[in-house]
Amino acid sequence: MEEGMGELEERLRSVFETSLSQIKWRLKLSSKRRLQTDILALCTRMRPVIMVDYGGKMPELGDHLCAFLRHCKKESSIFELLRVMVIDEMIYLIQLEELADFVKSSLNMETTMLFVDLENDPPKMMTQKEKNPAAMQLLSAQKLFSSVFCTDGRISDHLKSHGTYSAGSSLNGRASSESSELVDLGCCLQTSQVTIPTLNGWLLGYPVVYLFGKEYIEDAVYNLSTKSLHIYQIFVNRTDPSSKGYQKEELMSFSVPYDLSLEEGNEPWAKSFLAQMQSRWEKCKHVWGSLHMEVSSCYPQAIAL
Repeated sequence: MEEGMGELEERLRSVFETSLSQIKWRLKLSSKRRLQTDILALCTRMRPVIMVDYGGKMPELGDHLCAFLRHCKKESSIFELLRVMVIDEMIYLIQLEELADFVKSSLNMETTMLFVDLENDPPKMMTQKEKNPAAMQLLSAQKLFSSVFCTDGRISDHLKSHGTYSAGSSLNGRASSESSELVDLGCCLQTSQVTIPTLNGWLLGYPVVYLFGKEYIEDAVYNLSTKSLHIYQIFVNRTDPSSKGYQKEELMSFSVPYDLSLEEGNEPWAKSFLAQMQSRWEKCKHVWGSLHMEVSSCYPQAIAL
């Protein structure tokens, strides 16, 4: 039987408070609310991967997240397929089955994705069919993810053989029982030439991904910093316990150079992406309120890729 929006909200909030109290993790109200939204997005399969850029710094942030998930799983089975994933200094929350399905659909090109080539000025839009070295590096990384994450929610022995998913290690090197929550892909990607912004654009499910090789990092930063951008934001509604109504929450956001997105939300790829998100929302609209997209402009400014 499906849980209603308010019921799941209340259950989630209760587990959150208990788990945070158990591990003595003090979060700002805004960070706590965002973590709740992110976890809910994973549990309802609205997103396969979420980057955690709030709540502290590594390695403490990773240790907190692992401990938090371990306690959440003791309280409810809805958290069972969630894990903490680490790639160098980047940290993510993932839903194992949804990530495996996402990787498979990416390799089969069932998920439409466009590239913005930042190696040249002005940047230009590319399709997945236009192969270049940076695109091939991303494809190599996608195949690595495919070898790690099984569609039944298991972690393959391929990763375990690297010693990055064993019971004897944790984020800060101390022995820890929390390591079963941790998937560390750092060593697996050491030989990859894919840049983190390109990898993130794909992993986080953006329809338009910034593409450039490691030898073009300075060019990419300059080429993007000198351009106006459109910021695309996907919003959902969640119940607000203080007002007993709804509160708008950002589910995800990404940017696209202004000149490559003049039609804003009417760009064909933007319409297609919104339709995909609405299709996911349809399957769990008993949990979320309405979903919509907003587009705003951002003038040239220094950007750190």
